[in-house]
Amino acid sequence: MKFLFTLVGLVFILEGLPYLTFPEAMQQWLRQLLEMSPSQLRLVGLFAVGLGLLICFITLRSGLFS
Repeated sequence: MKFLFTLVGLVFILEGLPYLTFPEAMQQWLRQLLEMSPSQLRLVGLFAVGLGLLICFITLRSGLFS
């Protein structure tokens, strides 16, 4: 459970950093997101999930980070 909460905390840190460091750029980027179609957003989400799964798989199954 401790590991889970640590991961959630790290996600909040990583998600918050762009808003802290580049608020104007983030506003512009969010405006561009509003203009994208739902199918484009779904494709970006699918890519992000796939990349995350690949990173987790490589991290857990390989000896790269041991």
